[in-house]
Amino acid sequence: MGIFINPFTDFGFKKLFGEEANKDILIDFLNQILDENYQIATLTYKKTERLGYNDSERKAIFDLYCENNKGEKFIIELQKAKQKFFKDRSLFYSTFPIQEQANQGEWDFELKAVFTIGILDFRFEDKDRDKVQVNVKLKDLETNEVFYDKLTFIYLQMANFHKTIDELETHYDKWLYLLKNLDRLNEIPLKFREKTFEKLFNLAEIANYNKVEMSNYQDSLKAHNDLKNSLDTKKEEGREEGREEGIEIGKEIGSFEKSIEIAKIMISENESIKKIILFTGLTEKQIKEIEKQ
Repeated sequence: MGIFINPFTDFGFKKLFGEEANKDILIDFLNQILDENYQIATLTYKKTERLGYNDSERKAIFDLYCENNKGEKFIIELQKAKQKFFKDRSLFYSTFPIQEQANQGEWDFELKAVFTIGILDFRFEDKDRDKVQVNVKLKDLETNEVFYDKLTFIYLQMANFHKTIDELETHYDKWLYLLKNLDRLNEIPLKFREKTFEKLFNLAEIANYNKVEMSNYQDSLKAHNDLKNSLDTKKEEGREEGREEGIEIGKEIGSFEKSIEIAKIMISENESIKKIILFTGLTEKQIKEIEKQ
């Protein structure tokens, strides 16, 4: 285990970007990847679990869900393994912040912008496979002009970012470098001696964590490494059934982490242990451990 946390672990991602006291770090990051017309001044964290209108409809659990002072919505997702219908999932997730804007009574259908942002540890298998950042909007096929500007999908394909520390020129470059290499660094490079990054490095330094945080990070790191090792092994063997097995392991790990997030939400709302067990599938012992955190 290195000096700094791995941002691609569930714990690491939430630690760096998901804490109220440090949301200035998330704002700084988002402003680097967003168009200049959508720069963020303030953000409010919203509940990451979004439910359908009735029990028969599917729900979505985001990694991070935020809203700025203009009411514009931001879904930020960390995707560690390739998924068969990943683009379908992104579109499905974007419908929740759209639907929640439907007002009761009279409504003229005006919507606030919705952004779905994916940080990917894999590449697309299409014309965009070699890009670092992929920006998607609805467009007119004849004129190639944007048809609707309030629905945006942004994907960072981290495997395509190859700059060395000596090649970093912009603030944007530095962010991508950290996302890819933070856990490999042994000290804070001179190029990162600025307020936002110094704060990030302090949050990321493992030596600053208490026993509970250390345990949570180790569990999250193990889950991440198990998934990565499984996928790497199956890829080397070159067997299709191996790749499918690796993806299934990733889904299981992701499902467990999402169950923990749901449990935290329900605990904060004083739901009974019996009900939490029913909704998450966690054991009573696991839920009591979460309550201690």
